[in-house]
Amino acid sequence: MSTSRTRLVLASALGGLLALGGTACGAAQGEQSESGSDKKITVYSGRSESLVKPVLDDFREASGITVDVRYGDTAAMAAQLQEEGDRSPADVFLAQDAGALGAVARQGLFAKLRDDVLDKVANAYRDDGGEWVGVTGRVRTMVYNVDQVRASELPKSVFELTGPKWKGKVGIAPTNGSFQAFITAMRVQHGEEMTKEFLVGLKANDAQIREGNAPIVADVNKGRIAAGLVNHYYVYELAKEEGGTVDALKAKNHFFPDGDIGSLVNVSGVGVLKKAGEDPDVRVFVDYLLGKQAQTYFAEKTYEYPLVAGVDSAPGLPKLSSLNAPDIDLNDLDDLETTVEMIKDSGLA
Repeated sequence: MSTSRTRLVLASALGGLLALGGTACGAAQGEQSESGSDKKITVYSGRSESLVKPVLDDFREASGITVDVRYGDTAAMAAQLQEEGDRSPADVFLAQDAGALGAVARQGLFAKLRDDVLDKVANAYRDDGGEWVGVTGRVRTMVYNVDQVRASELPKSVFELTGPKWKGKVGIAPTNGSFQAFITAMRVQHGEEMTKEFLVGLKANDAQIREGNAPIVADVNKGRIAAGLVNHYYVYELAKEEGGTVDALKAKNHFFPDGDIGSLVNVSGVGVLKKAGEDPDVRVFVDYLLGKQAQTYFAEKTYEYPLVAGVDSAPGLPKLSSLNAPDIDLNDLDDLETTVEMIKDSGLA
């Protein structure tokens, strides 16, 4: 679908949402309408600008609603929201993982979302209390170089990576929110002691530290390291950057089998701050994120799993339902502080 056609369809869809939400479409920018719309929202984004700016730009153009975005690390954004409390200028928190959303919800800062919003997403990918909802699904994987790791050598569990065979060969991003959420899930499933042993084992095994997932995948593809712990979609992003296909890369995804915690299915998601709970512009924005246009964008452009029915995932990705993912309640991933301290204490960050 062409860009102009996409925007035409998006504008039509958003027009309906605006009408349903009681927003006066003809209100001038910055003018408070009778419905309470001032045609602007403030979003704290723990998702990187390169991933979400295009979809926010399309929303802004189609709806006429100005989006003031503040980008930052998800954990840092969650901490900032907790520090600011009721004084925060944020209306919406767009987070990289469920743990950060849960941490903010635990402080009582989110409004309850409407049932019709929550019902668009399966129970496993939303807050039990209705205060946040998943937007996309992302799976933890081990990316590996096919020239350095044979299929027969692929580990069945992420815990094998602390063994001597993998010394100096595994890249991790300990300050990244998705790694921290994965470690939090490990604590939930396996307990504090086993998680501590894993982190200390990675340090002792000379884990290769990188700033994020993308540098890990790039280094694996070039053979600088044999493997790394990342989210599934980064190999697709690298293929797009290089103008080729995933099949042409040396870097491949390995999904750990048998419910191993190394294949955690997490979500990016959205929560609305209490002061913005009745804001019609925020309502339109959240509806848009869970609408077909945005869900298709995330599936086709960022290679994440759409969480709303009727939108297919990217070609070549295994179906989300086919993955033997660990049985983790994402609502239990809200204790980021302890995880961050454990990672620091291990010497990895």
